[in-house]
Amino acid sequence: MSAPQFNSVLLDISNQLSVKQLEDMKFLCNEFIGKRAMEKISSGTQLFLALREMGKLGADKTEYLSQLLNKINRCDLANKLDNFESPSGSGDNQPDEAERAKLDAATDVIADNLGKNWRKLGRKLLLSEVRLESVSTRHTDLEETARELLKEWRKSRGAEARASMLVDALRVCQLNLTADKVEDKIQTL
Repeated sequence: MSAPQFNSVLLDISNQLSVKQLEDMKFLCNEFIGKRAMEKISSGTQLFLALREMGKLGADKTEYLSQLLNKINRCDLANKLDNFESPSGSGDNQPDEAERAKLDAATDVIADNLGKNWRKLGRKLLLSEVRLESVSTRHTDLEETARELLKEWRKSRGAEARASMLVDALRVCQLNLTADKVEDKIQTL
């Protein structure tokens, strides 16, 4: 994501924050931002600049801001940030069409069958604890949590994402029945 695009998203997010939401976010950041600096922050853009200066925010480092937005119950803004980070329309960092179809089918099967083991699978897919926590705060429904987990994984892998990687990770997690179901589904494509 280019710097002007990223700044545009941050400006849009800032404009949608209420005064109370900004105050809540500032409170959540009080361990990183000193009291004097905190008193000077009167807008979301100023808070975002402070987070950038501390290394907590960048075009390729949005997890912390996403977590803050989720904690103040602005999941819509967190999703906007997360979705903009890796727009689905860009085909240059996506698997080919056939592999995307397999990944979509695998996602459906896994979401239907994974249940409470979603975090275990996320670790096997090498997603960071920050991303797992972000997924956890966005959804309470297990099926939607699994879908979000796989979306995050696909975003992190880009064009290298393969359905076979999901099957392998499921097997390592001892989720062989789900792995078999995924294999059956993708063989029909």
